[in-house]
Amino acid sequence: MPVYEYECQECDKVFEVQQKIADPPIRFCPDCQAPVKKLVSKSSFQLKGSGWYADGYASSSAKPAEKVADVGAGNGADKAATPTPAPACPAGGSCAGCPAGAAAAAA
Repeated sequence: MPVYEYECQECDKVFEVQQKIADPPIRFCPDCQAPVKKLVSKSSFQLKGSGWYADGYASSSAKPAEKVADVGAGNGADKAATPTPAPACPAGGSCAGCPAGAAAAAA
């Protein structure tokens, strides 16, 4: 649930209230019952890491292909791109007794 910040117009008390978005705003101070106003406060939510842009938008000079190449550089990513060979056939290379071979031949 979001936390909203309010300020009393009479006693200058600033307080936070945890409310649902659909709940009506608080109208009166819990201490002096004077009217309050909702404050717009800075959020503590931040997206960190290389996958996020500081302003939420990509710059016109950033190219996705360059970013992918930079991420894999020097950490063994080249080895992961090489396909691994299939394991040897337990039937010795003959597909006559293999259920997968029989299904492929029937299709």
